[in-house]
Amino acid sequence: MSELLIYSNGEYVPKSQATTSLYDHGFLYGDGVFEGIRAYNGRVFKLDEHIDRLYDSATAIALKIPMSKEEMKEAILETLRKNNLTNAYIRPIVSRGVGDLGLDPRQCPTPNIYIISQEWGAMYGDLYEVGLTAITVAIRRNAPDALSPNIKSLNYLNNILAKIEANEKGGDEAIFLDNNGYISEGSGDNIFVIKNGKVVTPPTINNLKGITRAAAIDILKEMDYSITEVNIGLFDLYTADEIFVTGTAAESAPITKLDGRMIGDGKPGPITKKMIEAFEHITQNSGTPINP
Repeated sequence: MSELLIYSNGEYVPKSQATTSLYDHGFLYGDGVFEGIRAYNGRVFKLDEHIDRLYDSATAIALKIPMSKEEMKEAILETLRKNNLTNAYIRPIVSRGVGDLGLDPRQCPTPNIYIISQEWGAMYGDLYEVGLTAITVAIRRNAPDALSPNIKSLNYLNNILAKIEANEKGGDEAIFLDNNGYISEGSGDNIFVIKNGKVVTPPTINNLKGITRAAAIDILKEMDYSITEVNIGLFDLYTADEIFVTGTAAESAPITKLDGRMIGDGKPGPITKKMIEAFEHITQNSGTPINP
C-alpha cells in the first residue's frame, strides 16, 4: 500500500515527509486549532459545520487562516481523493506558525496548514454493543473564563490528564466535572442522560459545541423525545436509566457503568440504541460528496 499523502501548505507530501519546524508555536505552545471530521460512504459528514467551527476557534485566538472556507473544504476533499479514501477520519490543523522562543504570536508571520486523512474504524471496538465503563476524574474541565472548552485548540493537555486518570482507574472514558461540580463532558465527547424517557445534556458553556452532539439532538427531536440543555450533577448520572456519549471520533456510544455503579440494567438502553441506529443511517446517507 502506498504511503498516505498529507496536505502541507498547498502541497501533498508523503506522511513520512510531513514535518514542521521545532519553532512552530503549535509545537512549542499548542498555539493553533484543529478539527476532527469523518467521511462515510464517499461523503464528508457535516463538513460545513466543522469548517465553521474551525474558523470560529481560530477567530477566538486571533489566528487568521490564510485561505477561505471554500478553499479549505476543497483541500480536504482533494486530500481524500488523493488517498482514495471514502471512509476516513480527517484532521485539518492550523498552527500559529514559525516564530521565536517567546510567546508573542506577532512573531509568527505565517500560519501553517496541514490536513491528515486516514482510515478509522470504530474507536471503542465491540464496546458499542455492551457499553463503556466510565470514571469521573478529579481533574476539572478548563474553566470557560480561563480557556474556553469551545476553542478546539492544539493544547489538549486537560483532556489527556483526564484520560490518564481514567486509564489508571480502569475506565474506557473519563467524565469531567467543571469547577462548580456540574457535569461537563468526556475526555473527547459530549454526554446525554436519559431518565423516564426524557433526555438532558449539559449546556455548552462548559463543554465543546459538538457537531455530533447537535446531530444527536436533531435526531432525538425528530423521534419526538423531550430534550433539555441544563446543568446536571453526579446524582443525575448515577440514577440515569441510560447514558450515551457523542463525538466525531467516538460517534455515539452507550455508557453502562459509571464509578462502579451499573447504569439502568447494565445494558445499552432502548433510546440509546434507537439514537445510534438513526445516527448510523444519516452518516451513511448524507454529507458532502468527495467526488462530485
